[in-house]
Amino acid sequence: MFTDNHADVYETIYRSRGKDWEQEALDVVAEITAERPEITSLLDVACGTGIHLEQFRRLVEHCEGVEIAEPMLALAAERVPGVPLHRGDMRSFRLDRRFDAVTCMFCSIGYLDTVADMRAAVATMAAHLVPGGVLVIEPWWFPERFIDGYVAGDLSRGPDRTITRVSHSTLVDGKTRMELRFVVADENGISDFTEIEILSLWPEQAYRDALADAGCSVRYVPGGPTGRGLFVGVRS
Repeated sequence: MFTDNHADVYETIYRSRGKDWEQEALDVVAEITAERPEITSLLDVACGTGIHLEQFRRLVEHCEGVEIAEPMLALAAERVPGVPLHRGDMRSFRLDRRFDAVTCMFCSIGYLDTVADMRAAVATMAAHLVPGGVLVIEPWWFPERFIDGYVAGDLSRGPDRTITRVSHSTLVDGKTRMELRFVVADENGISDFTEIEILSLWPEQAYRDALADAGCSVRYVPGGPTGRGLFVGVRS
């Protein structure tokens, strides 16, 4: 999950890894329109810096975003001027309208602590759909697919800045504990920072149950933007 202090570093390193927000938005909208051919409104939950919203608004007439962190909302406001943005917790936000589609991307839901939190978030997102509206959620890894002790490393080299990223993931109390270390070299010298991220490992059935209990059909699409798949729900 992007932090406000290092969002540009994250975005640069993820692009070097092949992440393509433009294509992801196209693919997600294709999944949505497969269920609801005509959509004119979309809400992106946990929108962060607005990097997916920037693409969604090119594809959908009216887009809005929800984000809990004020600094992230400030960055999103710069990126997508004119797009309504709301500060809110994905478990409990309340807006005064419903949408044809609601999205929650980049495994943001995995940062919630408990199954009860996840279920509350799914119910809240589903409540903001019109009947027949489509909810798309990108999950974190399912427990059986998580590799304890997994390590990764990446390098982004540009004309004025070089960034390295290494990570080590372990299983702690049934959750992913991922330690990430970044080194950034530019004209000002060399700096580094470390972040610890905790993500919940919920089974596929837990997501399916949450969507069903929120009044949605459930379809799981393997693969998806980051290999973790997508849940696609349609509200009855």
